[in-house]
Amino acid sequence: MLSRAFLRLVDRLPLPSRRTQLLLALAALATQAGIAVTGAIVRVTASGLGCPTWPQCFPGSFTPVSVSEVPGIHQAVEFGNRLLVFAVTLCAALIVLAVIRARRRREVLIYAWLMPAGTVLQSILGGITVLTGLLWWTVALHLLASMLMVWLAAVLVSKVATPDDGVETVRAPAPLRMLTALSAVALAGVLVAGTLVTAAGPHAGDKSIDRPVARLEVEITTLVHLHAQLLIGYLALLIGLGFGLYATGITTPVRDRYFVLIGLVLAQSSVGVVQYFTDVPAALVAIHVGGAALCTAATAALWASLRTREALPAGVRQPDTQPA
Repeated sequence: MLSRAFLRLVDRLPLPSRRTQLLLALAALATQAGIAVTGAIVRVTASGLGCPTWPQCFPGSFTPVSVSEVPGIHQAVEFGNRLLVFAVTLCAALIVLAVIRARRRREVLIYAWLMPAGTVLQSILGGITVLTGLLWWTVALHLLASMLMVWLAAVLVSKVATPDDGVETVRAPAPLRMLTALSAVALAGVLVAGTLVTAAGPHAGDKSIDRPVARLEVEITTLVHLHAQLLIGYLALLIGLGFGLYATGITTPVRDRYFVLIGLVLAQSSVGVVQYFTDVPAALVAIHVGGAALCTAATAALWASLRTREALPAGVRQPDTQPA
C-alpha cells in the first residue's frame, strides 16, 4: 500500500525529460566525487576532528560552537564537509524520483536507488571515523566507499543516457570486456594501496597533542612502491586493452572514453610523482583524490560503454516489458 501511495505521489510530479534525468545523474556523480575531495581537504587541514562528535558537531549542538580546544577554522572546514552531505542526498533523491516518474527500466532504477543507499552507508562510515578518532583504517574505508559510489554514479550516467526501448549492443568481444573488468580490479588495488600510503603519510587529519591519531606503522617508501607497481599494472592492462579494441574495430564512443581514461591516468601518475618528490604538499593531496575519482569514473564509463543499448531503427517498436 505504501509503495502504491508513493507511486501515486510521484506521478503528480512533472515528467522529466531524458536531458533532465541525465543532468541529475551527472549532478549525483559530481557530488559523490566532490565530497571525496572535500574529505581530503578536511584531512590535509587537520580538521578531521573539527566536529569531535557524530551526528552532532559538539555535544548538544549540530553546529559549531565557540570552544578554545578546537580552532574555528577546523570547525568550519569539517562542518562544511558535513553540509555537503545534504547536496549529495538531494541529488540522490532527485535522480530516484526522476527515473521512477519517467518509468525507466529496472537496471536504471537499481543504480538510481544505490545513490541514496550508498549515501546512508557513507554517513555511517563517516560517523565511525569521527567516533574512533580518525583511526587510519576507518579513514581508508571511508575513501574507498566514496570511490565505489563514484563508480556506481558513473555507470548510472551511462544507463540513464541509453534508451529503454533500444536494443542491447555489444561493442567489444567478451575477452576484452573481461579485460576491462580486470583493469577495474587493478584500479581497486591502486586505490587501496593509495589509502595505505596516506595512512602512513604526514597528513593524519588532526594535530591535537592530547589525542594523537593512530597511524599505519609501515615504512611509507615501501607502500609508495606498492602503490606505483599496482599503477603500472593498471596502466599496462589499459594499454593492452587499447590494442585489443583497435584490433577488433573500436567505435567512436568507446575510443573517446578510452583516450580520456588514458589521459587521466597519466596526469594522475604525474601528480603522484610530484607528490613524492615534494614531501606530499597538502594541495596536491586534494588534487590527487580528485584525480582518483576522475580515473574511477572514466574506467566505469569505459566499462559501461562496451555493452550498451542503442535506439531502434525508425518504425521498429519493442514490446514494453517494464513493470507496472
